[in-house]
Amino acid sequence: MIKALIGKKIGMTQVFNQEGTVIPVTVIEAGPCAVVSKKTTQTDGYNAVQLGFGEAKSFRLKKPVLGQFSKNNLSPSKILKEFRTSGEDELKIGDLIDVSVFNDVKAVSVTGVSKGKGYQGVVKRWGFHGGRDTHGSMFHRVPGSIGQSSYPSKVFKGLKMPGHMGSAKCSSQNLKVIKIDAAQNLLYVKGAIPGSNNSIVFVYGGDSSGRKLNK
Repeated sequence: MIKALIGKKIGMTQVFNQEGTVIPVTVIEAGPCAVVSKKTTQTDGYNAVQLGFGEAKSFRLKKPVLGQFSKNNLSPSKILKEFRTSGEDELKIGDLIDVSVFNDVKAVSVTGVSKGKGYQGVVKRWGFHGGRDTHGSMFHRVPGSIGQSSYPSKVFKGLKMPGHMGSAKCSSQNLKVIKIDAAQNLLYVKGAIPGSNNSIVFVYGGDSSGRKLNK
């Protein structure tokens, strides 16, 4: 069985363990996801399954995508994501995968899009200390010198400069699974994950080192 799901970040809260210690957790609505299509080495050159999550309105989908759902008698899904498999699974088109696939998983990796923070300076974007705050220093939050003199008379690429911050794809690995609520399809993981509340995330089952099993 594939150990990966499409989910939605609900938010953060805290739970208590048996010793009474407070554990900060993120609640993820993981699945249920329907198997929309399958890829095999014979027809496509690799093994994978395409999962669908959420409900979509038919008029918002393009005809080729809508025809794929109609052909398999499936309800249109809002989010589609392809996950690689070993080819040994017995999944069929139309099967539902829920959060119970993580029952025997101790840690997961979560991939999402981080919060966008707009155009930021070097202090917030890169953690620069800045200059003195004394009166008249004229060097508070500016980056400082970025080039050379007469040679080579240019600014090298890759310097840490002000610019767009956030809104980038990133992953949090080795997140311990604290609790699984199969009745409500909720997954509780320790710590924070990328993205804002109600954003789409991809959850991968992994071992204790956080290694992704399905890319």
